Amino acid sequence: MKTQTPLLLCSFVLLAGCAGEPQAPAAPASSPAADASASAPNAPAPADAFLARLAQHCGEAFAGRIVTDEPPPQGEDPFAGKPLVMHVRECSEGELKVPFHVGDDHSRTWVITRTDTGLRLKHDHRHADGSPDPVTMYGGDTDGPGTAVRQSFPVDAESVALFGREGLKASIQNTWAMEVEPGQRFLYELSRPGGRLFQVEFDLSQPVEAPPAPWGHE
Repeated sequence: MKTQTPLLLCSFVLLAGCAGEPQAPAAPASSPAADASASAPNAPAPADAFLARLAQHCGEAFAGRIVTDEPPPQGEDPFAGKPLVMHVRECSEGELKVPFHVGDDHSRTWVITRTDTGLRLKHDHRHADGSPDPVTMYGGDTDGPGTAVRQSFPVDAESVALFGREGLKASIQNTWAMEVEPGQRFLYELSRPGGRLFQVEFDLSQPVEAPPAPWGHE
């Protein structure tokens, strides 16, 4: 059953009064359009709208393809020739867990969490026995409101320290991004200065069979 992050909707009613001399004309009544505008609910924050749009697909899985990988990888490409599947597997209030399966590699799960200021993206990497990979739970927080369609996550200090310890110097400038258009497409993106750009796009119009549970989340 699909779940969707609840959105707080509130309306405001404006009350006005006027006083004056008895002979002064009465203030004109507000128009129906003005009344409707005054009582219309506020639009949700972009972070909430983004989560809600993705949560529309909770429980569904989708096939993807690499649309950009620049510069081309040197040596063995872990994605080449393998089916790519995302699964909007766990949806709770304020958090979504989306495993990203690469063939028989079920080590990756994207964890998207609502924070006080926006959204946080973490990459949960596990071994086949469920134990955490040495490079895991890295990511970042949004540094702006973003939109209901696109959110960007510059690398956070914790991840910079992790990449430094593990000798992954290039990754200390990472920015991740996600885009969602319900029923159409989902995009995962990694970029960094110097021209690195990696994008995987998933077709949200055609659900596929759900993959097995990601490692460590059975």
